[in-house]
Amino acid sequence: MKTILLAEDDPFLVDIYITKLKEAGFEVEAVNDGEDVVKRLKQKNLQGKPLWPDLLILDIVLPRTDGWEILKKIKEDSFLKELKIIILSNLGQKAEVERGFELGATRYLIKAHYTPSEVVEEIKKIIG
Repeated sequence: MKTILLAEDDPFLVDIYITKLKEAGFEVEAVNDGEDVVKRLKQKNLQGKPLWPDLLILDIVLPRTDGWEILKKIKEDSFLKELKIIILSNLGQKAEVERGFELGATRYLIKAHYTPSEVVEEIKKIIG
């Protein structure tokens, strides 16, 4: 089963996306704080192997550590830099979208332009 880490601080959106993603057959974990995203991505199992997900859905506006900083930390990490990342944000200016791709995002989705079902379809295109 493919695993997804959802970094979103809006509880309403977290509930919607967890429901939709689980219905689509994904295992989902949500974190609502930027610092917790980085901690979660660095977790290892008992054998010392990384436990990162198949995909990170990342909001840019998060408490304590924003999505831009998270992207920089992922890009600097030799193991995490291969992680597939979908930015799902209300920030939709051209410069912000370009910045997201420069920092390693696989896709950049503007929340207002995609329904949760459409987001799930985009995820399926990326990780099956």
